[in-house]
Amino acid sequence: MLKDLLETKHCFKLVCGAGNEDIEEIKRLVYIYAIAGCRLFDLSANEEVITAAKEALNLAKVHDAYLCVSVGIKNDPHVNKAVIDYNRCVNCGSCEAICPEGAIHYAKVKKSKCIGCGRCWKICSRAAISYISEEKNLDDILPSIVEKGIDCIEFHAMGLDEEEIFSKWKYINDNYEGLLSICTSRGKLSDEGLVDRISKMIASRKPYTTIIQADGFPMSGGDDNYKSTLQAIATAEIVQNANLPVYLMLSGGTNSKTTELAKMCDIIYHGVAVGSYARKIVRRYIQRPDFWTNPNVLNDALNIAKPLVDTVIL
Repeated sequence: MLKDLLETKHCFKLVCGAGNEDIEEIKRLVYIYAIAGCRLFDLSANEEVITAAKEALNLAKVHDAYLCVSVGIKNDPHVNKAVIDYNRCVNCGSCEAICPEGAIHYAKVKKSKCIGCGRCWKICSRAAISYISEEKNLDDILPSIVEKGIDCIEFHAMGLDEEEIFSKWKYINDNYEGLLSICTSRGKLSDEGLVDRISKMIASRKPYTTIIQADGFPMSGGDDNYKSTLQAIATAEIVQNANLPVYLMLSGGTNSKTTELAKMCDIIYHGVAVGSYARKIVRRYIQRPDFWTNPNVLNDALNIAKPLVDTVIL
């Protein structure tokens, strides 16, 4: 059971991305990291994505892994998609160069790859980029993804619309009996507000049936240094100090330095979720046309992915 994996306090979760629906990329990511030792995978709430992940696990001959699907509220950054205004765009290429997912090519956005990180919006000198929210209707997706066979649902409870947050959270609780995860950050909340929101959300749940993914700085883990992972540790400390009956997952800017810094700061965590950095270090391999046919490609990818996984599971 997933609870058993969390109880080991050595759970590595690969975050494929709540907005990432690039089927082939997900299949390759799950394949590499499953062989590298990862046993928990965070996926978009999409039937095709779930199927691709399961196919990858079968190919890797890994049968003790768990799948978590992510859903969010309107305007949550994880479910945003970039849109380019061609009346303003001058095709300078800055957005394409900075996109960590390779979602922009010739000033066109491939929505299936866009994760809503905001980097292109920040760099655009012409204010030509905006975002649309593509949160999924729970009535439409929840029955089908549960039927596909999942082990956890993660709810991205960021933002200030508490009516929407608690309404969707209630719907998920009423329609799914398994382990739930709450991904939240201090972005728009005070420290006290963060703890208060979590406390209210878990009030009707049994102890240790909820994971709190302390998202320090969402989708910021491109660099491998202590500064990038600092906010993940700081956010986790706030949750830890609240003494809540939850599993604690470090996230948001996580990298190979995360567990070291957490231990230095006496953070007692159950797992580490790594997304941007984990995807970045193997990107050149999963983009190879001979990925499935050249064993050297997989070996080279594993030589990079496994040490990252080992920082958590060993």
